[in-house]
Amino acid sequence: MDLVLLIKAAVMGVVEGLTEFLPISSTGHLILAGSLLGFTDDKSKVFDIAIQTGAIVAVILVYWQRLRETAAGLGSQERSRRFVINVAIGFFPAVVLGLLFGKAIKAHLFTPVVVASTFIIGGLIILWAEKRSQASVRIAHVDDMQPLDALKVGLVQCLAMIPGTSRSGATIIGGMLLGLSRQAATDFSFFLAIPTLIGAGAYSLYKERALLSMADLPMFSVGLLFSFLSAWLCVRWLLRYVATHNFVPFAWYRIAFGIVVLVSASSGWINWSE
Repeated sequence: MDLVLLIKAAVMGVVEGLTEFLPISSTGHLILAGSLLGFTDDKSKVFDIAIQTGAIVAVILVYWQRLRETAAGLGSQERSRRFVINVAIGFFPAVVLGLLFGKAIKAHLFTPVVVASTFIIGGLIILWAEKRSQASVRIAHVDDMQPLDALKVGLVQCLAMIPGTSRSGATIIGGMLLGLSRQAATDFSFFLAIPTLIGAGAYSLYKERALLSMADLPMFSVGLLFSFLSAWLCVRWLLRYVATHNFVPFAWYRIAFGIVVLVSASSGWINWSE
């Protein structure tokens, strides 16, 4: 058993768990961490996607009561049925566009300029969204969403296919711009992440199964464990944070990180096309 490899897997798991649900792009941070750790081969790319499942288990645990009530009420409660339909509608665009354009995006958009630009542009959009009046909020709770609202958020989520955008950033800030409250947008982002990231992880493992063997099980297990633990802490913290704070600090962080991408790429320190 390679102890150094397991330590790298743990570090990558922590990075995934801490960044997956914040509007700062987990992909960008995994690229940076992987480059620093020398964790950049083809198997590591599968690993990066697979350990998202650990982060999703954390979301399921945090929202377990709501998910259990929804499952129990599917046969008798309109609220539960509408919630499941909304999540399914929001998930659908990512499936279609991911299958159609995923390969082309990976081939052409994983460049330093694109990554840096999306970090910076995303930061500016967050600043703009936070300056909008709260009077524009028309959906205070996730249960008030209609199917058209879910479809719009699902379409916005597809922007996260562009590296550096951030899935959670796209859905939370996009939801706010579409009239959801900060809390409703955050909650729906978490719920939408469950099928999206589980689907992406399962598809990646199946597609690249020839690269994997039973010898990789300890590495993936450690990554999943640390992804779960760090994501559980992050999600609980973020839910408390959004109750009394805005996302402006994340906007400035994104802008600073975009500058880091440009500097590190121009100096040859990080190969962002990896």
